[in-house]
This record gives sequence, C-alpha cells and structure tokens, in this order.
Amino acid sequence: MAARVAMKFMSECFVSRKLKSNNITRHYFSTTASTINPPNIPKKVPHVSKKGRLLTGATIGLLIGGGAYASTVDEATFCGWLFNATKLVNPIFSFLDPEVAHRLAVSAAARGWVPIEKRPDPSILELKVWGRRFSNPLGLSAGFDKNAEAVEGLLGLGFGFVEVGSVTPVPQEGNPKPRIFRLPKEGAIINRCGFNSEGIVVVAKRLGAQHGKRKLETSSAASSAVDEVVHGGKAGPGILGVNLGKNKTSEDAAADYVQGVHTLSQYADYLVINISSPNTPGLRQLQGRKQLKDLVKKVQAARDEMQWGEEGPPPLLVKIAPDLSKQDLEDIAAVALVLRVDGLIISNTTIQRPDLVSENPVSQEAGGLSGKPLFDLSTNILKDVYILTKGKIPLIGCGGISSGEDAYVKIRAGATLVQLYTAFAYGGPALIPKIKAELAQCLERDGYKSIYEAVGADCRQP
Repeated sequence: MAARVAMKFMSECFVSRKLKSNNITRHYFSTTASTINPPNIPKKVPHVSKKGRLLTGATIGLLIGGGAYASTVDEATFCGWLFNATKLVNPIFSFLDPEVAHRLAVSAAARGWVPIEKRPDPSILELKVWGRRFSNPLGLSAGFDKNAEAVEGLLGLGFGFVEVGSVTPVPQEGNPKPRIFRLPKEGAIINRCGFNSEGIVVVAKRLGAQHGKRKLETSSAASSAVDEVVHGGKAGPGILGVNLGKNKTSEDAAADYVQGVHTLSQYADYLVINISSPNTPGLRQLQGRKQLKDLVKKVQAARDEMQWGEEGPPPLLVKIAPDLSKQDLEDIAAVALVLRVDGLIISNTTIQRPDLVSENPVSQEAGGLSGKPLFDLSTNILKDVYILTKGKIPLIGCGGISSGEDAYVKIRAGATLVQLYTAFAYGGPALIPKIKAELAQCLERDGYKSIYEAVGADCRQP
C-alpha cells in the first residue's frame, strides 16, 4: 500500500505536468514541422553545454533514485526526500550567470519540475488576514516571478502566498545587463533590473488561464473530498498577490497604477503599489506625504469603482523602502491610517551598503541590496511602522529572512506575514519547509498558540 501511495505521489509531482507540457509540444511541432523542417532537410541537433548536461543528468538521476525510493516509503516521507533532494541540484545554479539561473528556476517551476508539498502545515501557523485564509505566513516576494509564469508551481512548493510582478502597463526591457550580482559569502544580491516586464496584457492573459485552471482543479477536489475544502484565495488554496509598477518613461504614475488595477485586480487576492524600487528614476519620490496621499486616493477610487461580488475588492497594499527618515515614516503611517490602506510591505531593497558587505568589491555595483545584510535595517523600520500605526494595519515583513528564527523576529517586530526571496534563490525549495518548521518551534517554545499572539510582541509596553 505504501508503495502504491508513494508512486502515485511521484506521478502527481512530476509526470502529470510533464505530460501536459509534452502534449502541447507535440501539437506545436506536428503543425509546424512542414515549414520548419522540410522532409529532405535533416534536423539540426541543438548543442547542449556541459553545465546543461550536468544539470539534466543530476535531475534524471534524482528522478530514477526517487522512483526506487518511492516504492518503500509513505507519501509524507517521500515528500520530505524530494525537497531535500533539491539541495543536490540547487548548487549547480551558482555556476550559471545569475539572470540565466533565475530564468531556469522560473521555467522549472512553470513546467512543474519542482516538488509539490503534500504535507499539511503546522496548525499553529494558520491565520486569516483580510478575510482570507493563509495556511502559513511565509510568502514569496515580488521579483522572482515577474510575469506570472509559475504561480501554480510556486504555490505548490508550500508558500502561504506568492506575489507576482512588478507588472508595468507597457512591456519594457528594464536596465542593461548585467544587472544582477551575487554576494554569496554575505548571503546577498544586488540588482538593478528596473521593472523588466512583459506588460499587463500578457500577464493578464496568463493569470486568466491559470485562474480558470486552479478554480476547476479546486472544484474537482472539493467534490471528491470527504472533508470540506477551505479556500484561501479566489481560485483556491494559496493566496496570490499582484505587484504593480510604473513604466520608466511614464509621466503619469497614477495612470499606470490605475491601469494595472483595472486589468489585473480580478485575479488578485491582494494588490501592491510598488513605489520603492531604487532602480526606476523618481519612483521613490512617490513616498512623500502629499504624493502618496494623492496616488493612493486615485488607485483606491479605481478599484472601488469596479464591480465586485460578495467577497469585495482585493486589499490594497503599499510597498515602502528601508531608506527612509523618521519623518518619512511618520508621513507614510499617517496617510495609511487616514486613507485606511489595507497593508504595508516593509521593505524593498536598500541603496545603503552595510558594513557586512562594504568590503566586497561587488558592493560597489549600483542597485538595490537584498538578503541578510538588509535584515536589521528592514526589521527596525518594520518595528517603527508598527508602533506608528498602532498595530491597526497588517504589515508584511520582508528583507533578509533566511530561517524560521528570522521570520519569528519579524513577526515579533510587527509583521503579520513575512516574505523571502534572496534566501530562496540561494537555498532553493528545501528552505521552505525548514523555515515553517522552525517558525512553529519558535512559537511553541515561547508559549504562543497562534501567530496572532506573537505579532508585535517586541513593541508592546512591558
């Protein structure tokens, strides 16, 4: 029985998605073969690099080994093995150009070539925010899946929520390459991508197709399940956030964000106004009190004028920078309270270079710094904003999280939810269940029965 369960699980994780991909591929080549490869012209065999062969060989080896292992264990044990097995593949990406590695990772998730988390999250991690159920508070921040190519695969890894984007109204290439730089010893990355995006039309089509597919699968699962299926987001378990950006050459930032709301909000469980990237000229000026107030009013009006069902419009959040003065933070908190902003994400990358990275020559590259060196700075800003907003606005803590203890510190500093990116780029899928397990242990160690009890614990008066 255990063998059958394990083999079925392996099939669900890899084979079903692969077959779908192969069917699409066969259809494409069957309809175009006559024009691409005439009968008398032999097909050219593409060259595969040594690194590519190594990555392919490692993946095939893991699948073969996994097939043998699957026949002897239960589903939960095999799931753990799959996540641990990614530790063997992930280091190979470090030999590739950072942007090439990033593209490969997104493509793998989009094609279902990543493990699927079948084990339930610890019940202590479950929470409800904005009326939406999160199975855990750990999310993937915007910047990884910029064009919403891999939502299903990323949610399947066990994130409580995934945020795609930033998405701009008009497609744009972003800044010249190279624009992503690793600082592996410091656990950091510097990027100056500049909102490279395929644009809202492409992303809307992609999200629409995924939305329908997820809803169909969720409905099928609900009809066959004995217990009631509790939906997290609009399309089923797992929450989807959409991060909106402005085009570099746009002269009307508000119009860009409004266009994003009109086109993408129907697929989003929450929306984010990103006004804090350091790589788009003039963007951070929108964090000023007057500018922010005018912008949020216009975007809120655009969202509220749309037709919504019983669930209402998606919550609207603002993502801010860590490089802000005390007065800046007071202004942002005041606007957020007066306009009843649904949440704040704290924080984006920093233009500062803390001592931890200052001696590394790569730190001289222009762009935003993320990863471990950002942790203290972003956490201090998070704590300040929690106090300024009196704990009335849900905050998402982002910046430098690489362990369950880090996530716990963010929560105690005022975060209801947390996000990671850089640590995921270095640690791969195996990091996700590790952080969740460690976070649950931290809560239980200190006597908390839920996330809610720990939120802002370090900000309260003794």
